[in-house]
Amino acid sequence: MRDNTLLVLIKIIHTLIWIFFNVVIFYMLYAVIANKIDIWLWTGFGLVALEGLTLVAFKFFCPLTLLARRYSSSEKDNFDIYLPNWLAKYTKTIYTSIMGIILILTIIRLLPYLFPGGETSN
Repeated sequence: MRDNTLLVLIKIIHTLIWIFFNVVIFYMLYAVIANKIDIWLWTGFGLVALEGLTLVAFKFFCPLTLLARRYSSSEKDNFDIYLPNWLAKYTKTIYTSIMGIILILTIIRLLPYLFPGGETSN
């Protein structure tokens, strides 16, 4: 395959994975807002944790970015994904912030289960 074809394939795969994680993260946000603490929320935490471990293992670069780098010398932040440049640049910051909110809300939702009897009744 030609380099350009491989780069397009990597960009498509990378974009599909990005969309998948958007669905996961926004379901998680919905779940904690709606107090729907279910298996899908915990599965989401597991998937995001695996993604985080992958990023740590690759020195905070997505492995697809490193692979795409072989086929492009572009300095743009979106050279490896079909996103606007500004979104590609700030994706980690945006989604880490959203995950922080999800984690805090999850802890708040779990507090009554962790410390039962904290409410008083008349």
